[in-house]
Amino acid sequence: MRVLLDTNVLIHREASTVVRGDIGNVFNWLDRLKHEKCAHPVSLGEIDKHKDEKVRNSFRAKLQSYNILKTTAPMAPQTAQFAARDKTENDRNDTIIVNEVFANRVDILITEDRGIHTKAGILGIADRAFTLDSFLEKVTAENPTLVDYKVLAVKKTVFGATDIRSEFFDSFRQDYGGAAFDKWLSRKSDETAYVCHQGNDLVAFLYLKVEGTDENYNDIEPRFTPKRRLKIGTFKVEMNGFKLGERFLKIIFDNALRQSVEEIYVTIFQNTVGQQRLVRLLQDFGFVEHGTKTGPYGVELVLVRGMRKSFDAAAPALTFPFVSLSTSAHIVPIWPDYHTNLLPDSILRTESPVNFVEPFPHRNAIRKVYICRSVKRDLRRGDAIVFYRTGGLYKAVVTTIGIVENVHLQIRDAAHFISLCRKRSVFDDKELMKWWNYTPNNRPFIVEFLYAYSFTKRPNMKELVDNGIIRDVNSAPRGFEPLTKDQFRTILRLAQADARGFIN
Repeated sequence: MRVLLDTNVLIHREASTVVRGDIGNVFNWLDRLKHEKCAHPVSLGEIDKHKDEKVRNSFRAKLQSYNILKTTAPMAPQTAQFAARDKTENDRNDTIIVNEVFANRVDILITEDRGIHTKAGILGIADRAFTLDSFLEKVTAENPTLVDYKVLAVKKTVFGATDIRSEFFDSFRQDYGGAAFDKWLSRKSDETAYVCHQGNDLVAFLYLKVEGTDENYNDIEPRFTPKRRLKIGTFKVEMNGFKLGERFLKIIFDNALRQSVEEIYVTIFQNTVGQQRLVRLLQDFGFVEHGTKTGPYGVELVLVRGMRKSFDAAAPALTFPFVSLSTSAHIVPIWPDYHTNLLPDSILRTESPVNFVEPFPHRNAIRKVYICRSVKRDLRRGDAIVFYRTGGLYKAVVTTIGIVENVHLQIRDAAHFISLCRKRSVFDDKELMKWWNYTPNNRPFIVEFLYAYSFTKRPNMKELVDNGIIRDVNSAPRGFEPLTKDQFRTILRLAQADARGFIN
């Protein structure tokens, strides 16, 4: 396979001093799969103008490790449509690069540039344009026999139980002064942290701090007004294709709800591809730029996310995890074999957490997919989904609420179906093919949803029958069954759901 690497990927690679983790993982996979690493002549020109001499010299020294495309593909009429809107040289170079994919001179493109991804979507080749993260998700899903490790479940621990000498923290040492950062880590030895390991290596770390209205924000401009806030104090997730960023983001929102804060914020440098990736992930879930924080080690970007109740049906990720009681609600069955695999926070007391470590991307993701052949297909973005774990009168329970983000009714073929499901489904490619071909005259459709809320108390089928949610024991939901607003509220009452997560 010929893989075209965009300029930003090449620069991050040559600027990186870390071999294990992040961008090093991508290049290791390219080598293991014997993919041809391609670079475009316009990228060489951009790198020659790079301000960092080390990057320029490093790339020149490693040119032989890349296949430099010898010519530029003629501009296709479909791609030429962007020319009128390309205002800068970078924009024009982006069009040239995406045109190489459209012209089929390379198989796929890896880029962190959102503008290129937008152009690829317009051209209908979004499935051939990958971010670093999504490429890792693709190769780990397609090559499970080459994945010789497990990503363990996220653990809540304390700083002192973590090896603070780990090279995982080296990027923080570079940003915040090595000795000063190590001293700060030592002082936090009794503080709570969330961690995740890949084998023996630390791959994710999160520290949260609740701040009161008397907190001093003299170093933030514009100055924060007094509020109860949740600060994301230390947050890093290495890229490995397992959607750990979403998993940790869910932890952040869960803590924000429990602590009844008005706002979440983070200060972050944008020196590395990992930091830039976290910024984009946070922005995808409603964080916006507030201003800057100026400290002894430089100027950091300040991102904030309001936590006062609101709901955007057109873009529910921006107001996640709030669930609207005013939109339509549906109850849908999910078999026990798939339930906790897809919805790991909704594990039942009768299931062992040991069986649900996280070696698959879909388990960590906030964004997930549900495959269905239901006759009822009139779901809309923003609708609520109540998941009903099947099992009979006493073992069947409602466990989870999701928010519809997209519905795919028009699916071209099996390849399109698999590409839509692969990263967020409980099924591997072979099982997906079975689902696609199970009833050829009634192909499945796909519901993309946000994994919003897990009930701690799970009403069983008998309670649902007794309270008029299900008519009788023979009327368990078979697809997306509509719920009235009263039925939806009754389920929340029976489940003793936390009212802080719901909005009228």
